[in-house]
Amino acid sequence: MTGRLIRESFGALPDGRPVERLRLVGEGGFEAAIITYGAAVQALHVPDRAGAVADVVLGHDTLAPYLAHRRYFGAAIGRYANRIADGTFALDGVTYRVPANEGANALHGGFQGFDRRLWRVEAAEEDPVPRAGLSYVSPDGEEGFPGNLQVRLTYALPAPGTLSIAFEATTDRPTIANLTHHGFFNLAGVAAGGSVLDHHLTLHAEQYLPVDTASIPLDGPAPVDGTPFDFRAGAAIGARIRDPHEQLSLGHGYDHNYCLPGGRAEAPRLAARVEHPGSGRMMELLTDQPGLQFYSGNFLDGAGAGKSGRLHRQSDAFCLEPQGWPDAPNRPDYPGVRLDPGETYRHVSLYRFSTI
Repeated sequence: MTGRLIRESFGALPDGRPVERLRLVGEGGFEAAIITYGAAVQALHVPDRAGAVADVVLGHDTLAPYLAHRRYFGAAIGRYANRIADGTFALDGVTYRVPANEGANALHGGFQGFDRRLWRVEAAEEDPVPRAGLSYVSPDGEEGFPGNLQVRLTYALPAPGTLSIAFEATTDRPTIANLTHHGFFNLAGVAAGGSVLDHHLTLHAEQYLPVDTASIPLDGPAPVDGTPFDFRAGAAIGARIRDPHEQLSLGHGYDHNYCLPGGRAEAPRLAARVEHPGSGRMMELLTDQPGLQFYSGNFLDGAGAGKSGRLHRQSDAFCLEPQGWPDAPNRPDYPGVRLDPGETYRHVSLYRFSTI
């Protein structure tokens, strides 16, 4: 395929450091725009069945709202995506504490996670495909995590209609690592607004993790069979979201980890598919991760404007976050998230768009 990469300014931080936007331009209007603040996907333009192009992810037109409000729109999440109970975990007999930024628990890396950091551009290439390589060094003790963690994140357009997101990380001390992309999607197009409850979701998982009132997993996986959490055969996101199920009540909708079959995989495999009947846009998510957090936008409250001044309210977007399981550092029966010196953490996910 042919493509272009465009580098441009996206403002500056209060201390004067510049923030860049890197636009990966593909075929037929497909384009992903990445900003170096939070390594976030600021825009993702996708054609519909008639060829009309629309931006399908929540975000902001300028840098200031990203700095003013932490909403995770399109951001890279680390060092630990999802939740750690009580903000504590132990490695080799030593207890570490991460700031509790969601009640008693640590969420998405504490108060100053990777989504609040300025990433460095290491590569910006057009040949053989548009590709942006970013890096961040998280120093030993940052937000309570041990070890100097060197992170590399590569965004690329490896095929028509496909966005690849690949993480790698290494450490000089035993630590934990669980990184993800936190995209908020609405396949109708952000400018059109409206709910995602009519989007049709197929999710290839037979089990999920029920949670307590603080969204910490209660125990091991539970079967989706016979519950509103069963999307194996496909269903509208809103088809059962108001069913009288305790887990839907606790989360105000869907905000749960799905346990992907086979655990961590050698290569990305199909985990989920989402279709929007009106536009015909379809997104397939392939990942090598053991879990997929499905979030139905339950706490979007219209408090702040997004792109084009749109106010985003409950269920105006959905998230599918490939990652390790929540609270895994405290659950030896969950897939491991430990990273030791000499090892490399890897995470590859593909967001593949087409039409129906």
